[in-house]
Amino acid sequence: MASAILTFRVSPFSGIDPKLKPRFRAERLASGDDNLSVYSVNGGAGSVMEEKEKKGSFLNGGNGSLKPRIEQKMVKKRVCEELEVLWDDGYGTKTVKDYLIAAEEMIKPDGGPPRWFCPVECGQPINDSPLLLFLPGLDGVGMGLILHHKALGKVFKVQCLHIPVQDRTPFEGLVKLVEEAIRLEHTSRPNTPIYLVGDSFGGCLALAVAARNPTIDLVLILANPATSFGRSQLQPLFPILEAFPDGLHVTIPYLLSLVMGEPVKMATVGIEGRLSPLQKIEQLSGNLTALLPLLSGMANIIPKETLVWKLKLLKTASAYTNSRLHAVKAEVLVLASDKDNMLPSQDEAQRLMNSLSNCKVRRFKDNGHTLLLEDSLNLLTIIKGTCKYRHSKKHDFIADFVPPSMSEFKYAFDEVAGYIRFASGSAMFSTMEDGKIVQGLAGVPNEGPVLLVGYHMLMGLELSCLIEAFLREKKIMVRGIAHPELFWGKLQSSSNEFAFSDWVKVMGALPVTANYLFKALSTKSHVLLYPGGAREALHYKGEEYKLFWPEQPEFVRMAARFGATIVPFGTVGEDDIAELVLDYNDWMKIPVINERIKESIRDGIRIRDETDGEVGNQQLFIPGMLPKIPGRFYYLFGKPIKLKGREDLTKNREDANDLYLQVKSEVQQCIDYLLKKREEDPYRSIIDRTIYGALYSSVDQVPAFKP
Repeated sequence: MASAILTFRVSPFSGIDPKLKPRFRAERLASGDDNLSVYSVNGGAGSVMEEKEKKGSFLNGGNGSLKPRIEQKMVKKRVCEELEVLWDDGYGTKTVKDYLIAAEEMIKPDGGPPRWFCPVECGQPINDSPLLLFLPGLDGVGMGLILHHKALGKVFKVQCLHIPVQDRTPFEGLVKLVEEAIRLEHTSRPNTPIYLVGDSFGGCLALAVAARNPTIDLVLILANPATSFGRSQLQPLFPILEAFPDGLHVTIPYLLSLVMGEPVKMATVGIEGRLSPLQKIEQLSGNLTALLPLLSGMANIIPKETLVWKLKLLKTASAYTNSRLHAVKAEVLVLASDKDNMLPSQDEAQRLMNSLSNCKVRRFKDNGHTLLLEDSLNLLTIIKGTCKYRHSKKHDFIADFVPPSMSEFKYAFDEVAGYIRFASGSAMFSTMEDGKIVQGLAGVPNEGPVLLVGYHMLMGLELSCLIEAFLREKKIMVRGIAHPELFWGKLQSSSNEFAFSDWVKVMGALPVTANYLFKALSTKSHVLLYPGGAREALHYKGEEYKLFWPEQPEFVRMAARFGATIVPFGTVGEDDIAELVLDYNDWMKIPVINERIKESIRDGIRIRDETDGEVGNQQLFIPGMLPKIPGRFYYLFGKPIKLKGREDLTKNREDANDLYLQVKSEVQQCIDYLLKKREEDPYRSIIDRTIYGALYSSVDQVPAFKP
């Protein structure tokens, strides 16, 4: 078996300035290769921060490479310029089996202190990536992010803390060790945030460090933090574990694995959602069979003496951290599992959200205590969806946008939007420059900036299929201009689950502001704009396929400023999916419900005061709908309107208004064309499409009417 140590690089917390050598002690984990060593930071009384005036003490050039930082004046690239759309994030290629194998190699005693290491799987991060420190849980191995190494390593400089099995460093000593690391990084890059990912015990460690360093820009990601250890469901059993006979300690790992994690969720990692139920069961059975024998190795990772010490350490850590929560000023994201059998994580997440000044919660209803080692979501996806990824003081939806990976694409459109994609069987058509209508998206320009302007169907049902088609067929990320309620309103905070409002951010949605439309077009993006906005998406009875556009032609002038290409488009099919039975007027006639809608609108207006135009006046409600046997969605993208060289439109409001009316007219023509031509589609019904797909091809390739 190849040594797991060969997957680590030198930590950037090892000294490279000769004057700092006395502050560090180098320890090499046994690997047999002098070029692949893991060096430790001495956790003693001497602090490297006494040398904080010295510059160039950190590294540049990737996760763990030995290369002094040289300050260079260069234009910062956006993340999306360095990562291609549908990049490989490696999620699902590593499992708990890999964790247990790596842990067995790492726990070999070497007498060294706690140390930092960087897994080679993290690879080379993009330019100017922020630092991410992983603080492990009860095991102390530091490999708890093994499922996420490749993805995180693309956009972070990842360093993991390894606490040797026989190490007895007290909690405050570990706090100082992490504290020195973040202070050193802060001295080197004071305007860049530092990320602390704390798993269980590591959550206490992260909060304690944040409380002691309120002026440093920290982002804390806490997975089932052990701050609730004093209220653990297992408190009565801990004295029994300490008194357990040595000969029976080998059974403890099996008991802990059942209590701490969800074995089925662990074994589900890497099983694709597109597989048939029988194939999923076969893979799950094989994964469980391979996993269970490896659990015996937990007895070596957490021997009896270490377990007793770690339980005392947890008690100290919880008390220390809870007494200092009031001092935490960092940005915090708590990930809480509903099925955590070790800690009351759901209650603790709510308590932390109420106690901390800047805290969000995301809950995972099917996961256990070992959330980061179980099948759920890629940690990077969660960070992106909650807008926690940034390079400066504030998240920028353009500069900090990380394009969706292939695993995110599959999960979003197979699991999250899988039903609507299957039920709608979307048929895409576009118009070439010579006016010919073809099936597919060939008529939409590949080069930006492109502004897609169209009709918003009821509840925005057409969105997911449109985004998926551009990614699948053209590998183009369409940046949708979305209502502010998805970012800052009650829809954003109404549920603590990772839900639709989070996924729209993962898929590139932008708040509907002139500033972000300006930025998106200036970066030559494909931008999706619905002038009718929520008024069209939440229309009343009898108003389907009617355009409710404002009078201001501002998007035309903005597009002309950047020489963008406007592509008008129409969509139909909402009446083939559902029937609108209760609109705004109907809801307002119902007592109690009408008061709640009014209250929601009042709250929303306060949130949207910063938004210009007519967005703040739109009335938001959930229409009552009755589902139908699904028909089909149809999309027609009209002939592109090139505005390169039409800078005159920015000043000539009359010409801009004429072009605005032309775009609106072409959108209506696209709708009328589709309403007529869909009657000729032999596969308009889901029944016909399903039969065709079973016999000939996938659902995405079912033909439609001839244009």
